[in-house]
Amino acid sequence: MKTVSGASNWKLIFRREGEGVVILRAGTPDARAVLPERLFDLPVTALGDRALAPERQSAPPPAGAECLRITCGCSEGEWDNRRLRDLTLPETLKTVGDYALLNCSALKTLRIHDGVTHWGGGVVMNCRQLDTLHLTRRGTDQGEALAWFAGELSRELDVTVYSPGGETVRLLFPEYTELYEENCPAHHFDYFISGPGYPYHHCFRQKRLSLKEYDALWRDFLGMEHDGSAALRLAWYRLRWPGELGETAEAGYRAYLKEHAGEALRLLLEEGEALSLLLELTEPDRETLLAACALARERGATAALAALLEEQHRRFPAGLEKTFTL
Repeated sequence: MKTVSGASNWKLIFRREGEGVVILRAGTPDARAVLPERLFDLPVTALGDRALAPERQSAPPPAGAECLRITCGCSEGEWDNRRLRDLTLPETLKTVGDYALLNCSALKTLRIHDGVTHWGGGVVMNCRQLDTLHLTRRGTDQGEALAWFAGELSRELDVTVYSPGGETVRLLFPEYTELYEENCPAHHFDYFISGPGYPYHHCFRQKRLSLKEYDALWRDFLGMEHDGSAALRLAWYRLRWPGELGETAEAGYRAYLKEHAGEALRLLLEEGEALSLLLELTEPDRETLLAACALARERGATAALAALLEEQHRRFPAGLEKTFTL
């Protein structure tokens, strides 16, 4: 097996097809790994069926396939993807085969580009930790990747979309559950949906997301039983990264954050520089600021504490009260 240096540790089994490379199997011991975009001056254009499935990594290579080991220094553990938590797929990728990430049970974050034209069946089956998606768009036309993941995964998804012009949008897709219950007297199954996330996961038209339609779901979302943390993060993401955000939607998100200023500060205390924006949006009262300062001290969040104290001094200056007794 040939060995070369690279950005991550990988054992690859691949095949050259036409002007590209198909990765048949890829195993790594790393918790965070980046699949290469090129192998032997050819772009990596496809992931084969079950390419990263842990149980497939020890199988012998298929006839005619090539083997390659990529190293980036010391590596510990088995090369079977069982520790893999953060995976970056190649920008050159066009096709992802069936069950490509099957049973990558530790995988939490996936970084992809919007150029994939085919996602196979069950690609992320049993990836039960996967809830964070970073999507980079290659051009002005929106691809179908976000629609595919939103439809495939019913759990809460934290999605960041990077556009070619430098604009970033971060979105939260709340969780929902689907349940089939057997109705014996009627000899059929009843289908139930619970949770407010279903409309968000399906607010796509021709597999393209409309932020206007996404924002229009807010009022109905609040009218259903929902997770308060999810509501706060959803509103904050749209105000913090306000791509295509209309005035009406902005007012609704702002009003919710202001109404729940204390909870928002507790949840988003360590947002760094953006904490100043949160304070501007919520305008917390003095008691809320005092409680947030106490929490910042408890957590050792010095930068947040400084911002909170500055806000407290600006809005509620505590001048000395002078009294005289004659």
